[in-house]
Amino acid sequence: MTAQASGTALPEGRSDRPEGWRVWVMAARVPTLVAAVAPVVVGTAAGAREASFRPLPFVVALVAALLIQIGTNYANDLFDFLKGADTPERAGPTRVTARGLVTPGQMRRAVTLTFGLAVLAGLYLVWVGGWPILVIGLLSVACGLLYTAGPWPLAYLGLGDLFVFIFFGVVAVTGSAYLQAGRLSVLALAASVPVGLLVTNILVINNLRDIPTDRAAGKRTLAVRLGDRVTRMQYVLSLVVAYAAPLVLWLSGLAGPAALLTWLSLPLAWRLGRAVLGGLAGPALNPVLKRTGQLHLLYSLLLAGGLLW
Repeated sequence: MTAQASGTALPEGRSDRPEGWRVWVMAARVPTLVAAVAPVVVGTAAGAREASFRPLPFVVALVAALLIQIGTNYANDLFDFLKGADTPERAGPTRVTARGLVTPGQMRRAVTLTFGLAVLAGLYLVWVGGWPILVIGLLSVACGLLYTAGPWPLAYLGLGDLFVFIFFGVVAVTGSAYLQAGRLSVLALAASVPVGLLVTNILVINNLRDIPTDRAAGKRTLAVRLGDRVTRMQYVLSLVVAYAAPLVLWLSGLAGPAALLTWLSLPLAWRLGRAVLGGLAGPALNPVLKRTGQLHLLYSLLLAGGLLW
């Protein structure tokens, strides 16, 4: 589930082989972290629209979300390697465990540490928001691990898209709004739909690119199950619904006309939709993957601004 810049393996012995902290930054897949930032920003804006802005819960929620995203990326790096899904034929960016830049034991410790820090940050959020935030936090950490770990990993069963939509869309937006307003917000729930669809599109492109290698490894993602053509249609349909959503928010009275600020990002969405329908495949989809993450962040910032206007 990721918006990633392209990358290739580095031959053994090269002086530019990443070492130390650079390896862990690579494994964190920094371009993917918009998936954690955007829903917290939108949810906070939705909650602040109905109550006063609470800066500390916003900052801690952002930190916790980033840690969960990084922990999930580390876990994916480890367990995709252990399950044989990451091979030299992989079209995407370098996975550090598969390339031997870290050992599986080192990556296991990194996963434990990152999720542990997320839990520590979550303790404050539980104090602020009570048991609903506790449930959200525990489920988010568990699903971050179970995305590729365990005997029935979500990604390998074709449930990755649903997981991303729910946890990086609905749960993250409504949970962030709850921390601000202290109640479940209909506005936040409605706003979570386009945010969830656009963050899921990051995974859609990732899995579209990896259909051949995932199929060979027995990783039955939704893209593998649906096939190339339908997966491309899924991406475009998500764009259409996401850009119709602000109009629905306005016409329903949940938000003002400023919600239509999101339409300023339509030119980028149009170009991405055309590129996907145009048949790009393999490594050629890596730039589309990166720009899909950028679209997700831009749309979310514009939506948050529209809700606060």
